Amino acid sequence: MADSWVNSAERIGADLHLELELSGTGGRRAILIRALREAVRSGRLAPGTRLPPYRSLAADLGVARNTVADAYAELVAEGWLTARQGSGTRVADRAEPLRHATRVPKKALPRARGPRHDLRQGTPDVSAFPRTAWLTSYRRALQQAPSEAFGPGDPAGRRELREALTEYLARARGVRTEPGRIVICSGFAHALRLLFSGSGGGVLQGPLAVEAYGLPFHRELLAAAGVRTLPLPLDEDGAQVKELGKERAVLLTPAHQFPTGGPLHPARRAAVIDWARARGGVILEDDYDGEFRYDRKPVGAVQGLDPERVIHIGSVSKSLSPALRLGWMVLPERYVDAVLEAKGEREAWASVLDQLALADFIVSGSYDRHVRRMRQRYRTRRDRLVVALAAHAPHITVTGIAAGLHAVLRLPPGSEQAAVRAAHWQGLALDGLAEFRHPEAPISAPEGPDGLVVGYATPPEHAYGAALDALCAALPPG
Repeated sequence: MADSWVNSAERIGADLHLELELSGTGGRRAILIRALREAVRSGRLAPGTRLPPYRSLAADLGVARNTVADAYAELVAEGWLTARQGSGTRVADRAEPLRHATRVPKKALPRARGPRHDLRQGTPDVSAFPRTAWLTSYRRALQQAPSEAFGPGDPAGRRELREALTEYLARARGVRTEPGRIVICSGFAHALRLLFSGSGGGVLQGPLAVEAYGLPFHRELLAAAGVRTLPLPLDEDGAQVKELGKERAVLLTPAHQFPTGGPLHPARRAAVIDWARARGGVILEDDYDGEFRYDRKPVGAVQGLDPERVIHIGSVSKSLSPALRLGWMVLPERYVDAVLEAKGEREAWASVLDQLALADFIVSGSYDRHVRRMRQRYRTRRDRLVVALAAHAPHITVTGIAAGLHAVLRLPPGSEQAAVRAAHWQGLALDGLAEFRHPEAPISAPEGPDGLVVGYATPPEHAYGAALDALCAALPPG
């Protein structure tokens, strides 16, 4: 027997894509029987599946027709297969697995359980995605797309989207740019990878100054790229940028500090621009929820103060859906070519069709209408949160509620972990404030130490009231 046949994996039938592991000891007939039996046992050959004629399989495997015919006959006799005149040989149709199959009893399988209520930050109300309007834009974009749009494309992203973003960001966020300085990416994390990863050490170099509180995922991503992050203290006016030293870059959430809330004070916005000019540094502006403002006027982007010293990064993850995987970087001119080179192979680029649909969604006014509708919905939810806390936990202070999609509940010292556990017992998912603190950041008021980060945008509308009830039940008594 040829070892190359015994140790190979063959595909049976030109129209049946199934890999058979033809290995082991014994003759070819015995090996083929074992392979077919295992394919049925594992479910790769489902009940009712028609097998190829034995002549075809014999030709595919390079064996005698009698070898396959004998294998089929034995499996029919064992009950694995059935053979009827005119319908060929098929996998036996059984309600239960075959008697030789190893089976885990159903009662032994753990049942997947998620939280009954979800108040975690970071996600909009996904049930409110504007399906009809998005489908209209998608169809229109598809119909109007030039033929070249279905080719390799531009690593910077579709011109249509970059032009739409140039107008929208100028109008809504005070960003000063042009289409040639916008690079489309898949979101903020992708932007960080493009800026700090790469064989040459990345477009930017560390160490990177960051706010004392922020997403652990971003810090982990940077650490994996070999970038050290240095925490800046926070107070009621935002990051204390006067503490910036010899770093060449700083990452800020100036419109709405994440997660503690509040904008960066105007004097500090000016001060960080002065620092960047004096040091030849750059500011990374994470504009993660810039559209959602309630009790104060929108705060324009820091990028508008000096487009050559700020990389403005945004996405539709909060305004539309994280499933779209669409974001953008507004770059100083000196970084454009390096970022495009860092993007590399086309597989890392965002979908061209989604880009065209988003461009139409913005230009048609659908994006503005959706944001206005969601701004009102989230403001109503925030108000319901405040009212519920005032009624059931008046000793709890709520902060960071003038904007965004989450609030911070300040807790008595030493009570955060107990509150998170109590929430878990209530079937409620939420995050403690300590989860977001930089491991090297000092613990000091007013930023902590104890609190809960409550994402009031996450639940669908019908589930929000029950989530608030569970939250109030989990809070420590006054």
